[in-house]
Amino acid sequence: MILTGNTNPKIVLIGAGIMSATLAVFLKELVPDISITIFERLSKPAEESSDAWNNAGTGHSAFCELNYSPEKEDGSIDISKAIKVAAQFEISKQFWAYLVQQQYINSPKDFITHVPHLSFVWGDKNVAYLKKRFETMSANELFKSMQFSEDKEQLKSWMPLVMQGRSATEKCAATKMDIGTDVNFGALTDAMMAHVENLDGVKIYCNHEVRNLEKQDDGSWEITVKNLVTSDSIVTKGDFVFIGAGGGSLPLLQKSDIDEAEGYGGFPISGQWLRCTNENIIQQHAVKVYGKASVGSPPMSVPHLDTRIINGKKELLFGPFAGFSTKFLKNGSYFDLPKSIEWHNMFPMLAAGWHNLPLTKYLIHQVTQSQEDRLNALKEYYPEAKMEDWELVIAGQRVQVIKKDEKDGGVLEFGTELVCAADGTIAALLGASPGASTAVPVMINVLKKCFPANFNADDWQAKLKEIVPTLEKPWAEYELLCQEIREWTSDVLELNA
Repeated sequence: MILTGNTNPKIVLIGAGIMSATLAVFLKELVPDISITIFERLSKPAEESSDAWNNAGTGHSAFCELNYSPEKEDGSIDISKAIKVAAQFEISKQFWAYLVQQQYINSPKDFITHVPHLSFVWGDKNVAYLKKRFETMSANELFKSMQFSEDKEQLKSWMPLVMQGRSATEKCAATKMDIGTDVNFGALTDAMMAHVENLDGVKIYCNHEVRNLEKQDDGSWEITVKNLVTSDSIVTKGDFVFIGAGGGSLPLLQKSDIDEAEGYGGFPISGQWLRCTNENIIQQHAVKVYGKASVGSPPMSVPHLDTRIINGKKELLFGPFAGFSTKFLKNGSYFDLPKSIEWHNMFPMLAAGWHNLPLTKYLIHQVTQSQEDRLNALKEYYPEAKMEDWELVIAGQRVQVIKKDEKDGGVLEFGTELVCAADGTIAALLGASPGASTAVPVMINVLKKCFPANFNADDWQAKLKEIVPTLEKPWAEYELLCQEIREWTSDVLELNA
C-alpha cells in the first residue's frame, strides 16, 4: 500500500511493546500527518515481553552469545549470524541516538548502560572452541576489539565472582568486549510511547484487547476490540495493521485468515531467574558473563551471570531456567496453545515436535529442577554461591515459531519471523530471541515490505538515512564506517567507559 498524508491513512498497532513503539516513531517521522491507534491489553505499555524483568536486556550484539557462532563439522567457526545480529544492533543504536539528539528521549542513561560482555568456558574442548571463535571474530571489524585470555589472574580481574573458589587446575578461558551494553527495553518503550502519545493523531488505549480482525472489500481491516475495564466492545477500522503483541501475535495472525499465515504454529517456553539479594555480592560483579547452552536447549536459555541496571538500580541475575506453560503470554491463558492448533498447522507442529525431542527432554529436566539443582547450575559460574543470597523470580513467556518445511514437514525456528500479507495491509511479528535488540531493523523491514513505493521514494530514503546513516549500505562500505558510527552512537548515548 502507499502512505500519503493527504489520504489520512489510519494505522492500527496491536500491542504497546518495543516493536509497536519503534514502528510508531518511524511512521510519524516519515508521514507526520498519519493517524495511529495503539491497543494494549494490559494497564500500561511495555508490561509484557518488553518489561525489564521479562527480557534478557543484554542488547544482543553477538559479542558473548556463543549460539550465534557455532562450530561446523570441519572445525571452523560460522560467524555469519553473529555478524548479522551485531550489525542489526548497531542499526538499533543509531536509531536510539537519533531519538536522543532530537530530544524525544531525555536521558539515554534511563534505558542504556555500558556493561562489558564476556563469554566464559571451561574444559579443553570448549577452550579450544572459544580460541578459534576469537581468532575468527576478531578478524572482523565488528569484533576487532575482542580480547581473549586463559590467564587466571586476568580472568579474575575481568570477573572476580566467576573465578572465586574455582579449582586452580581447571582449564578455562574467556573473551571480553568492552563496548557491550545493558538495555532496559521497558524504559525505552515507555520513553518512545510517551513521545508519540504527545503527537497529533496518536491515541494509545490500554486495557483494550483486540478480539478479531476481518478484511473488508475496500482493503481495510475491521477490528473488534474489547474494553477490559467496562467490558464494552468497539469496532474500528485500519488501512494498515501491525500485530506486535509478543506471544499474542500468533492467535491474532490466525484470525486474519491471510494466506501467508497458513502453517504457522507456536511453542511456548517460560523462564525463571535467580536474582541476587545480597548487595555486597551484586557490587562485585560489573559484567555480563555468557556460557554455552546445554544440548537441546533453546537459545533464550543460554546461561548467564548478568549485571542489569533496572530502574536505576544495579541487579544481578543468573539464568534463565526454562520451563513449559501452555500460555503464550505471562498474563495469558492456559488455553492459548490448544486454541492455536488448527488443521493447517497441526502437521508442522507435530513434525517440529518429533524433530526436537532433545528440547522436550531438556524442558522436562528444567521443569523438575529443585532449588539445589538451580544452585548447582549457578555454582558453575559462581562457585561460592549460597542459596540464601538468591531468590527465584518469574521471567517472561516466549513463543518460538513453528512453520511448514518441505523437507521435514515442520521446523522450530529460534528467532523472529515477519509475516506480511501480499497487499501490505497487515503484518505480524512472531518469535523471540534476539527480539527487542533487533526491533529497529525489523521495523525497517516492515516499512520496506508493506510500503515499498514509499520506502524507495526519495523523501523516505532521505529521512531514513538521516535516522539510520548506514541504512542498507553494503557490508564492505558499512565495515569502513563501523568505528566512526560506533564513536558517534557511544558519544550520544553516553556509553564511553
